[in-house]
Amino acid sequence: MDTFLRAPRRPADRRPPTAEADAVLLAASGLGLCERGQWLWRDLDLSIAEGERLALSGPSGSGKTTLLRALAGLIPITEGEIRLAGRELSDWSMPHYRSRVVYLPQRPVFGEGNVKTVLAEPFGYRVHGRRTLPGEPLHAYLQVLGRDDAFLERPVSSLSGGEEQLVALLRLLLLQPSLLLFDEPTASLDLDTRRRVEALLHGWHEEDPRRAWVWVGHDADQCNRMADRQLTLRWQR
Repeated sequence: MDTFLRAPRRPADRRPPTAEADAVLLAASGLGLCERGQWLWRDLDLSIAEGERLALSGPSGSGKTTLLRALAGLIPITEGEIRLAGRELSDWSMPHYRSRVVYLPQRPVFGEGNVKTVLAEPFGYRVHGRRTLPGEPLHAYLQVLGRDDAFLERPVSSLSGGEEQLVALLRLLLLQPSLLLFDEPTASLDLDTRRRVEALLHGWHEEDPRRAWVWVGHDADQCNRMADRQLTLRWQR
């Protein structure tokens, strides 16, 4: 049966993998999800190395978003196993697991307040060491995105869909997870802002080459720019 079809690709402008980047960060084996008596996918194996940038493609309805949510520990799988850093998912406390593997949805949901309040909120959680919002990287990231400090004072209720995506992305980057799961993160952005987001993400990866991501998108050219390797999720037969 079809599950993932590997299509290894490493563009000439990408650095070759190092011994450090070859360490497995997240591994899933024999994954299956059955909904209303129908298998969305089954016998699915996936491995993501430290530092790897993976593009995930597939036809609409093949379960890409559902797979990202399962890898993030947001929905239970019917069968199979997920391991992070060699430890089974059941061995992790969910707050600690989700601090390392984070999912960026297409439509983020925020509470009340301004942008700075939304960005700062998760830093007060125990799992993040009750840190404070890091100002220096935040201002650097805003500059790459073409925004100034006034953007931080904007009420979140006034943001467009694209601006909400930017705020959600900024919040996750500042938390510095090990693995980012992107679900069409630039779908609501104009071309210039898309390129700025791409530049920001490549710079974020350069800050710590062990960071990894899985990228779901429908733009083949963008997937080529944002990934070292591509996998296709097939319809379950």
